[in-house]
Amino acid sequence: MELVKVTTEYQPAVALVELNRPKELNALNLQVMRELRDALVKLDSDAEVRAIVLTGNNKAFAAGADIKEMANQGAIEMLKIDQFKTWDQIKKIQKPIIAAVSGFALGGGCELAMCCDIIVASESAKFGQPEIKIGVMPGAGGTQRLTRAIGKSRTMEMVLTGRFISAEEALQFGLVSKVVPVECCLQEATKIALTIADMSPIAVRLAKESVNKAFETHLDQGLHYERKNFYLLFASEDQKEGMTAFIEKRDPDFKGN
Repeated sequence: MELVKVTTEYQPAVALVELNRPKELNALNLQVMRELRDALVKLDSDAEVRAIVLTGNNKAFAAGADIKEMANQGAIEMLKIDQFKTWDQIKKIQKPIIAAVSGFALGGGCELAMCCDIIVASESAKFGQPEIKIGVMPGAGGTQRLTRAIGKSRTMEMVLTGRFISAEEALQFGLVSKVVPVECCLQEATKIALTIADMSPIAVRLAKESVNKAFETHLDQGLHYERKNFYLLFASEDQKEGMTAFIEKRDPDFKGN
């Protein structure tokens, strides 16, 4: 059974990636993460794909890591397994990834959603980092990305108590970009992906890199990086096409060059 389904003809220039362990609420074991990494790396090198939508099902985006797989491991075994190596590789994907989240996004599921570039939540979505309830703590970015997204105090509450937050709270806190009815979640995420897919691929790539740099550098360094990427885009054919189309009052035809 494929634990990760990939549909490359879902919409023009948009690939759909679905986590596929419904009985386990899409718990993220090592096989799932390897399949997900492999799928995303392949899509990242596919010139026909300009944006990616990542989703689960209506019950769960992903309800966390597979506890049965880790319960009896020791520290040295966990170090050797290095289960977070795949996460580091996923974070290097250059194409934009839009998460469509319904149901539970807990623990690793919340962390995986935060690895994406945009999160669209349905009204049923529940986000949380409940690792503290089983004697551990987040290990795939939950203490770091969540703090950057919603601030120290709210993150401390979620991480130290294991409290879930609703989709509306996630929107209020700035964790997600919008909340929509369950039946519209995938459609809305795809709509965003299609809009991005119409843009210049090289500009999208450099813009994504620049936004991510804001989380990794001081302001002066980030501004310097942003400006270098801005100037670099003037070497692209897409820049000439985009500005010419604007002047001529027509839609641009971006080729990714």
